[in-house]
Amino acid sequence: MTNRFEAVIFDWAGTTVDYGCFAPVRAFQEAFREFGIDPTMDETRKPMGMLKHDHINTMLHMERIARAWEDEHGHAPTDQDVDDVYAHFEPKLLSILDNYADPKPGVLDAVAALREAGLKIGSTTGYTDKMMDIVVPKAKVNGYDPDFWISPDGTNGFGRPYPYMIFRNLEKLGVSSVHAAAKVGDTLSDIREGKNAGVFTVGVIEGSSQLAMSQEEFEALSEADKADARAKAREAFVGAGADAVINTMAELPTLLDQIA
Repeated sequence: MTNRFEAVIFDWAGTTVDYGCFAPVRAFQEAFREFGIDPTMDETRKPMGMLKHDHINTMLHMERIARAWEDEHGHAPTDQDVDDVYAHFEPKLLSILDNYADPKPGVLDAVAALREAGLKIGSTTGYTDKMMDIVVPKAKVNGYDPDFWISPDGTNGFGRPYPYMIFRNLEKLGVSSVHAAAKVGDTLSDIREGKNAGVFTVGVIEGSSQLAMSQEEFEALSEADKADARAKAREAFVGAGADAVINTMAELPTLLDQIA
C-alpha cells in the first residue's frame, strides 16, 4: 500500500451495509403513500445520501410530486408538510433498520486489508444518531466496526453535500491532510460530499443506491445487461466528479495502492 492514504471514510447504507440501499427507500415510499402520493423509484432514490429530512424536502419539491401534492391537499408543499411526512417516515425506518445491517459482499475483507496496511476506517451517513444507534451495534455483530462514525446530528444538521462530517472524521482519526483520505460511497451525494471536502472520492457500483437493484435482481441479469447497468452507474458517478469508480469493494485496496 502506498503512503498517500491514512484513512478511508465510508458511507453506510448501500456502500458497506444494506445491499441496494433498500431500508430508506421502503420507508420513504410508505410514508409518502400515507399522504396520497406514490413516488417512483427514481424520484425516491435521486436525493439519496442526504440527511433524511432534507431528502423528503427535496422529493416534495420535485415538479411531479409537488403538483400531485397540490392536487391531493389543495396547496403547494410547505415546511410543515416536510415535517409531517418525516414524522411518518422515521418510525417506519427505525422499525426495520436492524434487518438492513448486513455487510455487503467484499466489505469485511476490504476493510481488513486496509487496516492491515495501516489505514484508519471512518464513516459518514445520511441517517440520524437515533437510526445509527440501531445500525452500528447490529453491523458490529455482523463483523463491520469502523473506527469512527458521525451523522449530521454531529455537524449541526449539515449533512451531505456539506463536507463537515468528513472533516470531523479527519480530525478524530488524526489524518494529516485531506489528500491523505479517500471517501467511498454509493450515491451522487457521497461523491459531492467528498469533492467538497477535497478528498479522493470513489463511487462503488454493485449494491449501490445508484444501481438500485437487490443482489438477486442484479445477479439474475445477463452479462450484457450487467455491463449496461454498471456503465450507467459509472457515468453518473463520473459526472458527479468521482476520482475513481469501482464495481465492488473487493477492488478498493488495489485501487488505493495504485494511487500515487
